[in-house]
Amino acid sequence: MANHYPNDKLKIFSLNSNESLAREVAEEIGRPLGKCSVNRFSDGEVQINIEESIRGCDVFIIQSTSAPVNENLMELLIMLDAVKRASARTINVVMPYYGYARQDRKARAREPITAKLVANLLETAGANRVIALDLHAPQIQGFFDILIDHLVAVPILSDYFEDKNIDNEELVIVSPDHGGVTRARKMADRLKAPIAIIDKRRPRPNVAEVMNIVGNVEGKTAILIDDIIDTAGTITIAANALVESGAKEVYACCTHPVLSGPAIERIDNSKIKELVITNSIELPEGKQSPKIHTLSVAPLLADAIIRVFENKSVSTLFN
Repeated sequence: MANHYPNDKLKIFSLNSNESLAREVAEEIGRPLGKCSVNRFSDGEVQINIEESIRGCDVFIIQSTSAPVNENLMELLIMLDAVKRASARTINVVMPYYGYARQDRKARAREPITAKLVANLLETAGANRVIALDLHAPQIQGFFDILIDHLVAVPILSDYFEDKNIDNEELVIVSPDHGGVTRARKMADRLKAPIAIIDKRRPRPNVAEVMNIVGNVEGKTAILIDDIIDTAGTITIAANALVESGAKEVYACCTHPVLSGPAIERIDNSKIKELVITNSIELPEGKQSPKIHTLSVAPLLADAIIRVFENKSVSTLFN
């Protein structure tokens, strides 16, 4: 498919966070990845050089701000500055995973709002538009004064489970907390299934305790859906609670597989039959598991990039 998209004013660049996804996206579109080098000075400072002309071009930079978060964020900011100074016509940031999104409000006194800080940094560095996938909170869109397209992965995840041909009568979609009910409802509507909610509390970050299950899960095949799985504490405790409450089997899915710390060990030892993720974050070898199945978001991102470049509606991609 490479090199079939005719307009050479469309430039796609990848930095270091998820080059395999960027290559997939470029292949879907039919453009080669732009030539740039990302190096380090001896003290660790990022040095970027764009090795082709981008004057008057519409530039799309693909970069997830996943681990190492600060390194990847600085790479992106420095790349934005380089592109701006190279006279690009528009500068578009494609962020399959938007890091620092979990601090999106002041839950306690004297806390930062890092999701807003990152939005400010992207704008100041020169971005004209952001294409994001499953922000931790949709309200983060309001932190931007530039254009933002917020894509969702629920259709991709739903289609995968629809292909399993699980009887609708036996299916229940489960939100692991109250904050994810809207996401669970969207999947439930697509799969024509009821929903259940895990009533949990979080005494401190990355620690969850199940209090109750709201809804009928007895004898059902449960699908847990979340946007981020980090240490996998919430999702594995929820899966085990569902089985204890009579669920026949438990699947889990998420858009962003952060999977830090003890996550893989917890998933392997849990009641989860299969964890379905997307490649918004590249999984290193140490985070592989036979229980994990990865779906690609490259076609969705490629479609969004082409629609933005051609000034077409992006809203059709939400379905």
